[in-house]
Amino acid sequence: MSPTGELFLGIIAFAVLVMAFIQVGAIVAGFRLAKRVDQIARQLDEDIKPLLANLTAMSAEAARAAALAARQVERLDQVFGEMAARVDETLAVAQAFVTGPARKGMAIVQGFKAVFDAFRGFRESSRRRQALRDTVDDDESLFIG
Repeated sequence: MSPTGELFLGIIAFAVLVMAFIQVGAIVAGFRLAKRVDQIARQLDEDIKPLLANLTAMSAEAARAAALAARQVERLDQVFGEMAARVDETLAVAQAFVTGPARKGMAIVQGFKAVFDAFRGFRESSRRRQALRDTVDDDESLFIG
């Protein structure tokens, strides 16, 4: 072989050796990186588990509080409904208490008014009859016959 051929063969061998070191270094770096990613994943898993447990507990507590608040609102609605019904009943009783005697009193007043109107009617009819008699008597005195 020629000296230039041996030189090129030596350069090629050196390049292959450098490439082999680079590949071994890349493989070692890859393993380290995989190990580090695995460690980070474990740490993240360990850190997130308590956080997820807390979030789960908080959401369960929030759901319980919402259910309790809904029951309280229903109870409050029922109490206000009963209170409104009682107020309506009380107002109806108060109105009957006030208007009952007032109606009876107005009925009595209307009765008295009717009696007075009847008396007034009798008086007026008596006056008319008397006035008619007076005119008839006056006419009879003028009658010649």
